[in-house]
Amino acid sequence: MTTEAQLIPGTTLFDGGAARKGYALNAMCFSFNEKANRDAFLADESSYMDRYGLTPEQRESVVSRDILGMIAAGGNIYYLAKLAGIFGLNVQDVGSMQTGVSVEKFKEMLLAQGRG
Repeated sequence: MTTEAQLIPGTTLFDGGAARKGYALNAMCFSFNEKANRDAFLADESSYMDRYGLTPEQRESVVSRDILGMIAAGGNIYYLAKLAGIFGLNVQDVGSMQTGVSVEKFKEMLLAQGRG
């Protein structure tokens, strides 16, 4: 049987298992909807991660600003966008990382697909 994950090489599939794996990371990222929480994270990242019980893999990804590592650790891009914003990144920056092309090339690719 062919799985969807096999059909998209290099893609991390966000399914039920990934959601369970990434629950703590995603919950922490959801908290960043409030400015006070973003400020608290920036003031003491380690303590903030402790509040949510991040796994060692998740913590290392956050500390190293490894967005793709966060995705592999169960992060959902919609929640991770909040954390990426704290790091000064936007969704196009993350898309560039995922596809392995420059941000400019990624934007061109999006525009080309939008044109059909």
